[in-house]
Amino acid sequence: MPKYANNSQFTLAALFLQWKTLDQRPECGARRLTEEDVKRQTRRKQRKKKRPALQAARKQVNPTTVEEFFAMPERTQETLIGVANTVSKMRSDGDSLPKASRQFGVSRRDVMRWGRPALKKLKNGRYAAKAYDRLLRVVIVVSKREGLLEVATRDSRQASKAAKHSAAVHRYLETGDASALARFNGKHVIDAKGKRVALLTDLEELDQLDSAGVLSFESLYARSL
Repeated sequence: MPKYANNSQFTLAALFLQWKTLDQRPECGARRLTEEDVKRQTRRKQRKKKRPALQAARKQVNPTTVEEFFAMPERTQETLIGVANTVSKMRSDGDSLPKASRQFGVSRRDVMRWGRPALKKLKNGRYAAKAYDRLLRVVIVVSKREGLLEVATRDSRQASKAAKHSAAVHRYLETGDASALARFNGKHVIDAKGKRVALLTDLEELDQLDSAGVLSFESLYARSL
């Protein structure tokens, strides 16, 4: 028998002390949270809430094809059209960013988000449109082989050409004056994939399309910028 077996007072005291010590410790190797721990966890939760929004914003990039454009929500499509119109207005008329964006119902934030590559910052801190840009635009083209088409282009000069051709077509149909159409003989518009779309200038074919109700004013200017 161990020499301390009869010392019951010592044994009970030791066990009681061990029990009290364990009872004051957190279970399973955990530790009690301090005030700093609570603050740290709160900050971590706040960062997690912001992360999905930031990731979503990074994923929302400018469309590069007509398929990507039409896959976007309708509201986003309208915003992109408004941004492209804003940039075109700034370029053609020299309007300021706030004035042009108000005219097309988009915010300055939208223009900077979607149209920033098309703008340059001046020494006075204001923004102006570059000579041309690579924003995706979906324009109406009166084509030589397929009639009225919606064509996506990533060159503002191509979009401008399509719009001017549509204006020349409209002028001919309204007044019979085909002089503006003559400059588009043999011309084409290059779409976002590099494909050439020949512009229709044949007066007889234009008359036929007009008689069929294809070349209405609304259709010609539906998306032209």
